[in-house]
Amino acid sequence: MPDNNNKELTLSAPLSGPVLTLANVPDPVFASGAMGDGIAIDPLNDTLYAPCAGVVMHVARTGHAITLRADNGAELLLHLGLDTVELQGEGFAVLVEEGAHVANGQALLRYDVDKVALQCKSLVSLLILTNSEEFQARPITLKSVKVGDPLLHIVRRVTQEVASEIEISGIEVHGHIRIAHRGGLHARPAALIRQTAQGFQSKSQLHFSGKSASCDSLIGLMSLAVGEQQEVKVSSHGPDAQAALQALLQALSTALAEDSHAAAAPTPITAPQRPAEKGVLHGVCAAPGLVAGPLFRLNAISLPVDAGNHDPEQQRQALDAALSHVRSDIEQTLALARKQRNTDEQAIFAAHLALLEDPALLDAAAQSITCGSAATQAWSESIDAQCAVLQQLGSPLLAERANDLRDLKQRVLRALLGETWHYEIPHGAIVAAHELTPSDLLHLSQQGVGGLCMAAGGATSHVAILARGKGLPCLVALSSALLEQQQESVVLDADGGRLELTPSSQRLADVQQALLEQQQRRALQQSQAHGNALTLDGVHIEVAANVASSAEAADALANGADGVGLLRTEFLFVDRHTAPDQQEQRQAYQAVLDAMGDKPVIIRTIDVGGDKQLDYLPLPAEANPVLGLRGIRLAQVRPELLDQQLRALLSVSPLSRCRILLPMVTEVDELLHIRQRLDALCAELRVTDRPELGVMIEVPAAALLAEQLAEHADFLSIGTNDLSQYTLAMDRDHAGLASRVDALHPALLRLIAQTCAGAAVHQRWVGVCGALASDPLATPVLIGLGVRELSVSPLQIGEIKDRVRHLDASACQRLSHDLLKLRSAAAVRQACQQHWPLS
Repeated sequence: MPDNNNKELTLSAPLSGPVLTLANVPDPVFASGAMGDGIAIDPLNDTLYAPCAGVVMHVARTGHAITLRADNGAELLLHLGLDTVELQGEGFAVLVEEGAHVANGQALLRYDVDKVALQCKSLVSLLILTNSEEFQARPITLKSVKVGDPLLHIVRRVTQEVASEIEISGIEVHGHIRIAHRGGLHARPAALIRQTAQGFQSKSQLHFSGKSASCDSLIGLMSLAVGEQQEVKVSSHGPDAQAALQALLQALSTALAEDSHAAAAPTPITAPQRPAEKGVLHGVCAAPGLVAGPLFRLNAISLPVDAGNHDPEQQRQALDAALSHVRSDIEQTLALARKQRNTDEQAIFAAHLALLEDPALLDAAAQSITCGSAATQAWSESIDAQCAVLQQLGSPLLAERANDLRDLKQRVLRALLGETWHYEIPHGAIVAAHELTPSDLLHLSQQGVGGLCMAAGGATSHVAILARGKGLPCLVALSSALLEQQQESVVLDADGGRLELTPSSQRLADVQQALLEQQQRRALQQSQAHGNALTLDGVHIEVAANVASSAEAADALANGADGVGLLRTEFLFVDRHTAPDQQEQRQAYQAVLDAMGDKPVIIRTIDVGGDKQLDYLPLPAEANPVLGLRGIRLAQVRPELLDQQLRALLSVSPLSRCRILLPMVTEVDELLHIRQRLDALCAELRVTDRPELGVMIEVPAAALLAEQLAEHADFLSIGTNDLSQYTLAMDRDHAGLASRVDALHPALLRLIAQTCAGAAVHQRWVGVCGALASDPLATPVLIGLGVRELSVSPLQIGEIKDRVRHLDASACQRLSHDLLKLRSAAAVRQACQQHWPLS
């Protein structure tokens, strides 16, 4: 026979489904590569096929795994599912025998998808090259595949000299894609691209408008100034170039899931032209609010004069130590942000961490040190040079991102100079600076400042995002005149874009009085928050809280919540490499019930998919993620996930206080299927006290079918966030459309009215757990349309209860139905202000 041992081999996909790298397999043995190189597939079919021609070396006694020897000598383990050996062959039917010759694409085994999925740890299946010391596996694709699609190249390993030659002259592939990230390639999406590229051996570049940048460099990527929906070329060169290219194209074409405040169109960094007003500086509102207090000037760090001729090795060591110190600080900030589930801080400081390792910065600083500069001077100049590049690109958004570089400049310089953030700022002071950085803002918020104002800066900067999250009024683009001010007391009217430099004593008194009245009103509302929310004519409205953990549930109870209207269970599933088991889930759900005393808790089943991805649950890339595989649809594809969650929920006590809510339901059969499954699990677990089962109304189809759904559901809960975007056909995260996605649109109100009317036919109650429930202007409208439960943020419980107590439900009903005839959300809001003005 001919010697085929050096022949390259292309393996075809033995299963259909999303492809995973071994690192993403939820099993430490396979993920570590201990069994060999390879790839994984999360299967969507029920038959395993031969990836190539070869001989069957071994068939597992339990039928869950088969080993083939390919014609070129590569030995391939095909392992269906994880921990499936424990099934002892149940659900598997082997179609070949040991010693048999099989053809490429020949069926090897079949399995009962439902039976195996319900009993094994995961259906994720492996194709492992067990003699990896002799052969190398090179992925062809990391996208979803169908049986027979090209999946891996298998080549014999070569000597080190030849290997180096191959790496240098390896294949180069390229592709074109439009950038989906809002605002283009600024810091956060650039950090994602860098992270993606670093997962491969190949070197990749982006090419745009005659310029190129390495995907290893955040600064290089940002310097290309690629805008949203602009097309770039991606090239990858090296041993796994094809896989790297596909991963980068997917990362570039999938927008980050960011909060709506980040979706605002970039605001120019100069204040709008207004008539001159003596004693007033005009700026741009970055975070709303009104406050008065002493003006405190915050100066940037200054460097000592550098005489040059420093010992390069000493300076390199000093810079490395400073970088390590700052890296540790940022990692601590990130850890705290993750613990507090502050997604804004996580995204911002993760980008800072990537910038700290950027070769464009480090190489420039190293070169200056080699030429005799001090580490302080070298670092400062390398940052300044890159800031200048970003500011000259003509993009306000990228100019604002230069502030992140200046933040790192200051932090590293402080570490080099042995200084700390040392400002002692009076409580309630209004801080003035040329431009504050994200780390400055964290320090300032801890010191209890009243507000922020900057000569430069922008309304979409990372500082602005953090200021809004901290509730700190903030004005930017006030001009250099700000830095010349010495006033003791000023008024910062961020909503009006004004910094009043010479307020009269009466004006100061009025502002303080307004703030005092606001505080007193909130204190009164909070003191009454634990009472029932009854309208003037005696209609009881339950005011519950949206929470994501037992700690938030405890806060909600302390703030007067009548229950939990929405527990988002995703907090258990994200930021980890394996799914929580049944016991961990049960303990988490029980902790929330315990934290709420004797109040009811509505627990939404897992809502991932689309734009909410899990490392251990790979899903196909989708052109329209919010219209794809998510919510209850995912449970249909992966029923074992929902079954495990339902078992955990049925184990809590008392079950009478636990209500289960199903997301993304679009038809009655979906509800009936889950109800039947819930009934079967109750019988299996001998549970007699069955929890109530509700449906989320978050797609128009569900609202239009509310009467039919209410016949089989115990309650309905309206998710106005998704219902808004699906009804209006506007992505609520779209930069240009976010302000128009208003749940008080008459079309939304008609769907809410229809939902309430349909539920009333079967005497079911309706709640609202979307953002509209937290809008006091919407409270009378929702009550008038028939909503009887409002689930809001814990801090707003007292305010919403107070709002309810000043309303007449009959009048609300009469006036609300007239609002359905109006032409726009703006018209509805104007009518609400007239009928039910906010005090």
